[in-house]
Amino acid sequence: MTATHAAHPAGNSKARVLFASMIGTTIEFFDFYIYATAAVIVFPHLFFPEGDAASATLKSFATFALAFIARPFGSALFGHFGDRVGRKATLVAALLTMGISTVAIGLLPTYGQIGIAAPLLLALCRLGQGVGLGGEWGGAVLLATENAPPGKRAWYGMFPQLGAPIGFLCSTGIFLLLTELLDDAQFMAWGWRIPFLASAALVMVGLWVRLKITETPDFQKTLERGERAKLPMLTVLREHPGLLLAGTLALVATFVLFYLMTVFSLSWGTSKLGYGREHFLLLQMVGVLFFAATIPLSALYADRYGRWQAMVAATVLIILFGFAFAPLFESGSDWGVLAFLAIGLGAMGLTYGPCGTILSELFPTRVRYTGASLAFNMAGIIGASPAPYIATMLGERHGLASVGYYLAGMAGLTLLALLFVPRRGID
Repeated sequence: MTATHAAHPAGNSKARVLFASMIGTTIEFFDFYIYATAAVIVFPHLFFPEGDAASATLKSFATFALAFIARPFGSALFGHFGDRVGRKATLVAALLTMGISTVAIGLLPTYGQIGIAAPLLLALCRLGQGVGLGGEWGGAVLLATENAPPGKRAWYGMFPQLGAPIGFLCSTGIFLLLTELLDDAQFMAWGWRIPFLASAALVMVGLWVRLKITETPDFQKTLERGERAKLPMLTVLREHPGLLLAGTLALVATFVLFYLMTVFSLSWGTSKLGYGREHFLLLQMVGVLFFAATIPLSALYADRYGRWQAMVAATVLIILFGFAFAPLFESGSDWGVLAFLAIGLGAMGLTYGPCGTILSELFPTRVRYTGASLAFNMAGIIGASPAPYIATMLGERHGLASVGYYLAGMAGLTLLALLFVPRRGID
């Protein structure tokens, strides 16, 4: 058997593996980001209209946080089947869960139509999104890394990560297009529903691609050796609690940074700094290009010098950026804000590129889906879910500089956690 056949079993070409791992996370993050954008622009007005604007925004951010609370449950559910049944079938189920929940949001009646039931249904759909994403990410990373040839694991593992900036660009692009084509009244009346409904077409593409892949070589070997864990979740908690905790805290800064640079910055920029929605979204889209560009750079560095070294360097940069957060964001010029977005999102790419590979390498194959997914999504609860809420409160009470100190503090926690993560070098 040739090395190529060993790395890619029949039916799993390199292009198919990488596209299947990336398309799913692109769709998942597209769904997730259209909610994040709507949580700032739409939901405070249509689902939480009572009270002042700041209160409505905070309530909308609270529903945004629900998905992160649901994600570990998705990790446990889909991780169980991913480690017991296989990566392929589980990835299909996770994609369907996320897609159905997103389309349902586009069909929801508003508070003005059904009262308190509207935000409750919105919260329920948001939980569904979280469960689906909780199972999606880990499987996509394993699909890539478990098919990777020697010396290329971080490079393969970064393809699912590219789904994040691509999904963001697609979601922001469709909102900008709607802003251009519709007036405010049309957008608030029905235009905001289009991105949620349009995700159905993307899900169909993702399903078509994933149904054509075969199982990963690593999982096939686990089946052949009869090494499947009976209860993967219990095995992770009983046998690998230290690795789970270290992996979780090692990603906290990644999540805090990203949701400050996207959700919080959009909210603060359009409410406190006087930017129009369309103007700021355009600036964000330019910033996300830096996010996309630094992901492959970090993967190349990680394969050559080690995942741990790549994560430490990115975390130090995040700490330094925390102290420049307010001066750049409050600079009063487009160039200053663009520098703020480019540096912040560029640093995000540097930490996001190798994080999937470093988590997948922490756990043995028989519990890898569950362990990596749990660590990633528990980090989301600690880092991402409260980040827009905490940052908004800190900014309102103590000024924007306090938000930067919050980011630097959380990155310091990540740096400490990385000391307890096994150092992986070149394959």
